[in-house]
Amino acid sequence: FAKYGADRAAMISNHVGFRPRAATREIAKVYGLPEQEIKAVTQRMGYYWSLRDLDGNMKDNPVYKDMEFKEPWPEIFRLATKLRGYPRHLSVHCGGIVIVPDRIDRYVPVERAPKGLPIIQWEKDQAEDAGLIKIDLLGNRSLAVIRDALAAIRENYGIEIDYDQWDPTQDAKTQDLFRGGDTLGVFYTESPSMRQLQQKCRTGDFDHLVIHSSIIRPAANKYIREYVRRLRGVRYQPLHPILDEVLSETHGIMVYQEDVSRIAMAMAGFDAANADMLRKILSKKRAVKKLDDYRQMFYAGARNRGVSRDIIDEVWQMILSFSGYSFCKPHSASYALLSFKSCYLRAHHPAEFMAAVLSNQGGYYSPFAYVSEARRMGLTVLLPDIHESRREYWGRDKSIRVGLMQLKGLHEAALQAILEERGKRPFRSLADFLSRVEIDVADVKILIKAGALDSISGGATRPEMIWQALAWHETRAARRPVARSLFQDIPAVVPPRVPQYSPRTVLEHELETLDFLISRHPLSLYSQPLSKLNYVRGADLPRHVGRRVTAVGWWVTGKLITTKNDEPMEFISFEDTSALYETVFFPEVYKRFCHMLNRSRPYVLTGTVEEEFGVCTLTVDSVRLL
Repeated sequence: FAKYGADRAAMISNHVGFRPRAATREIAKVYGLPEQEIKAVTQRMGYYWSLRDLDGNMKDNPVYKDMEFKEPWPEIFRLATKLRGYPRHLSVHCGGIVIVPDRIDRYVPVERAPKGLPIIQWEKDQAEDAGLIKIDLLGNRSLAVIRDALAAIRENYGIEIDYDQWDPTQDAKTQDLFRGGDTLGVFYTESPSMRQLQQKCRTGDFDHLVIHSSIIRPAANKYIREYVRRLRGVRYQPLHPILDEVLSETHGIMVYQEDVSRIAMAMAGFDAANADMLRKILSKKRAVKKLDDYRQMFYAGARNRGVSRDIIDEVWQMILSFSGYSFCKPHSASYALLSFKSCYLRAHHPAEFMAAVLSNQGGYYSPFAYVSEARRMGLTVLLPDIHESRREYWGRDKSIRVGLMQLKGLHEAALQAILEERGKRPFRSLADFLSRVEIDVADVKILIKAGALDSISGGATRPEMIWQALAWHETRAARRPVARSLFQDIPAVVPPRVPQYSPRTVLEHELETLDFLISRHPLSLYSQPLSKLNYVRGADLPRHVGRRVTAVGWWVTGKLITTKNDEPMEFISFEDTSALYETVFFPEVYKRFCHMLNRSRPYVLTGTVEEEFGVCTLTVDSVRLL
């Protein structure tokens, strides 16, 4: 916008239609239902749901097995289905920008997004069809993670790493992390599927990571398994000699976008233009008619070269796995290099790296998961402190200090006032803090409950500090008409003696103000019921392959998918104090227990430990809350 002018450039919009959650929420709000009740219903609606799923009796849906829908809910669901096909709002495309030689509103209608960015009212395909110049400029959070980690390393140890000249691809320690799938926080390689792929392949080098960064696309599961088999040395019969010849680097498996073009040329005689157009069409959801034309061309060309119908069918299915989302090799290579740089930082500067991950709002997982991983890495995670905490998380040596940014409900103005006043001189006491930083008493209570003011408590308990803060603010409100300078030396308010909160209340306050526990793992709060259970630790599951076991886990993240038969099933990551481990809920088990599978809760899981290429998962057959 600065280079070309704000009147000549605008972001592309996404046309957002009503989906089940939004449609249900909007209708329920019209009926005046409380937010908590609405959320309890909508948060169980799967991402893959359509508005048709709201038809009929919702009580029959397994995710609502434990809920009863009284009026007006049946009417709400009925009305929500009528919003099918209606647009809800325009959102900002993640990276699409249009640049024109004159005022942009002479070419396309423009409006302002809620955050002030100009956006065109057309979506990307309409903009392209109209002949507008469309550029994709994608932001990448991991670049900020690396930037912040490098800055911390420079400040902590005086080590300067030049990002542009830095090539960590031959670093043995980094390769070991990739080989073992120890990549939580590492760009593009931290998801369960990617970590498991690395573990199955047992490779840590750059070239294989380039392949894996591309083959991990959603529709390629069948081919991923075959690729791993071939990589691990399992003998196989090539589908066709052309595939082995053209795709020798990837063991006869199509991995990159350009592989589609190469196979179309080698097997079906496409010229370069048509081969590239086939590649492009596969990424267009609305190009079904054109894709069918190219299918006929591919089949005819391959038959003319003596390829059997069965082989053509299999190769075409492999081509279709590139529909919608796939990488070209340069894209995959650039991602792999970024992955290597972030993994190098995790290997050699774990505190600075994990602090940067948390400061930049993580990635695939919640902050809680990264804090737990930091503990497993041998790092100490420290509670926020009024003197030691920065705005962001900060790592050094073997510890990470929680940043003030993590304090839930702390106003930005309060945070800024604290940092500015602290920069002048340290706070000597709570009274000194209250007299110098004029913030709302609610912000002070958040700081006290989080333990951030313990270092200036002067021996007072947290209830006493809250009493003192309330008294101070009442006194200050009464004095407000008088010049503040007259009262600079008024002695601190002396609170009554009040005992410290119980350990459980302290933890409840920690959870309330930070959104998760820092000082201990939440499963440690369940020591009594755990003592009565005969269970296997997450780290020990590989020792029990083929056996039916019981494990205990805290819900971390889940991926809901549908099978070929359109049945829902879910892959869920759980953790205990020893490890993060993966589980599978096949359709029948998912239907029985999906109503209780909510985040941030402890579960007792029973199932069979299964192993594939050295990677273990727990196939669950029974679940209950701990």
